[in-house]
Amino acid sequence: MLKWALIFFIVSIIAGVFGFTGISAASAGIAKILFFLFLVIFLIFLVMGLMAGNAIL
Repeated sequence: MLKWALIFFIVSIIAGVFGFTGISAASAGIAKILFFLFLVIFLIFLVMGLMAGNAIL
């Protein structure tokens, strides 16, 4: 998911350089959504891993 966020970010930068502001804004928005979704899922799995580690000990 982080890979797709980076791809959309790069597409946004390239579109901005060539003057396609609508495409640039849309792909930047998608990249932002994917990044925050990745962050939330990462934090959920981190907490679950810490709780599982404490249960084993």
